[in-house]
Amino acid sequence: MGCFRRGDASGQRPTFTPNPEEDAARTRRLKEEQEADAAARAQVFAQLKQRSASDSSKGLSDPNTQSNAHAPPGNEQLTGGPPPASDKGYGSSQEHKEHFLAGSAGGTDTRIYASGTVQTPRSTAQLMAGSVIPAALLTSINSDLPGEIIATVTQPVYDTVTGHTLLIPQGARLIGQYDSQISYGQSRVLLAWTRLVMPNGHSIVLDRLPGADASGQAGLEDQVDWHVKRLASGALVSTLLSIGSELAIPDRNGSNGVLILATKQGLEDSLNQVGQEITRRNLDVQPTLRIRPGFVLNVMVAKDLVLEPYGVI
Repeated sequence: MGCFRRGDASGQRPTFTPNPEEDAARTRRLKEEQEADAAARAQVFAQLKQRSASDSSKGLSDPNTQSNAHAPPGNEQLTGGPPPASDKGYGSSQEHKEHFLAGSAGGTDTRIYASGTVQTPRSTAQLMAGSVIPAALLTSINSDLPGEIIATVTQPVYDTVTGHTLLIPQGARLIGQYDSQISYGQSRVLLAWTRLVMPNGHSIVLDRLPGADASGQAGLEDQVDWHVKRLASGALVSTLLSIGSELAIPDRNGSNGVLILATKQGLEDSLNQVGQEITRRNLDVQPTLRIRPGFVLNVMVAKDLVLEPYGVI
């Protein structure tokens, strides 16, 4: 490559003098760099070609892979089977949807008729499913412990077919149970009625008929105690224990500094564990649901009840 010569002080422009040796060396160096670049690209291409050839040979030797290679996307179940259940939750979502669409029989149900047939009433004094028995609580409910409940029928109930035969008179007693297992956030008590006692002494066993409120919602809702005071008091005690452990041993730089720090650390750990245990037990306390006496409810008849006429209007 040539070189420049600086002009003089009179402002004359610099002159360029060619150098054949530098130009030849520069050309040779560029040619070597191009050859090295081409060799590197050729080596990478050869490695990619070998890898693709090995993958294709493995695919031909595996029948499942070969069949799935020509299958459209999304049809893995028709060719090689679905992916494992642990693959991105496939077993918990996709398989559930497929079983739901297929039905319990594992295929399409070709029956066009329902399995049941028309049933004729066994008696004219029959209260059929879908009827409602209005009642009111005589006893209160406290969900802290399980127990029995008693209610009284507030309106006479007549047969379903004609509506003229009195089956359950006003004042009949209902005996049932309530669910005392309450989860966090629950505000309704579940009821199950097990027996109906008539004023004349006759009774019938009920197959745990569900109880509902006046609007038909399952369970009853009246008063809920979330035990906020107990939780707040537990948190306050835990805080006071932590503060007390900090102020228990103020001397940290005395002659027995190591012993004092060790005692302080042990006291802090013990009081911290006590405070956490108090708070944990308060959090484990389930809310208390209370239903006051006189609460209006409905007993939902889920199965046909064959009763005896109590009176005819």
